[in-house]
Amino acid sequence: MTWRPAFWLVAFVVVLIDQATKQWTLNNLVPGERHEVLGDFLSIQLVFNSGAAFSLGDNFTWVLTIVALAITVGIIVYARRAQTSLAVWLFGIGLGGAIGNLIDRLFRDPGFGQGHVVDMINYNGWFVGNVADIAIVGVAVAFLVMSLMGKQILSTPAVDSSDDGATPQNEERG
Repeated sequence: MTWRPAFWLVAFVVVLIDQATKQWTLNNLVPGERHEVLGDFLSIQLVFNSGAAFSLGDNFTWVLTIVALAITVGIIVYARRAQTSLAVWLFGIGLGGAIGNLIDRLFRDPGFGQGHVVDMINYNGWFVGNVADIAIVGVAVAFLVMSLMGKQILSTPAVDSSDDGATPQNEERG
């Protein structure tokens, strides 16, 4: 299939950018110290997040690692059904974001499967995120908008030929 090279390349680029920005942050910032970019609205601040969005689930990092693994596998499975180049790109961006944060969970302190995600973009004190988070949220919003606009994102799964030949497209609904 022609979707595979683009899908994997896009995911790789997102992971590369995410990990590079995290490494820059670790090398150049002191944890907790804020550096204003656009006043209070946007700043750079090194934070280690053991939880999910808004630091939810701080004490369940290993569960979040398992969930991140499941999401990563799910993205790969569903990307095979992408209907357009845009959908392939979006799945690649989402996969890159998922892998970017999964790398942190697997390989950063305090240990394997319980690592804290490196966050550095402080949005007006509401939350602190990273490039992977931007990729994940951006893709989720894009898929939501596409769905609301009636754009088909995924193909219908093929029905096994040993069935009676009915497919979701030609089944009667009553």
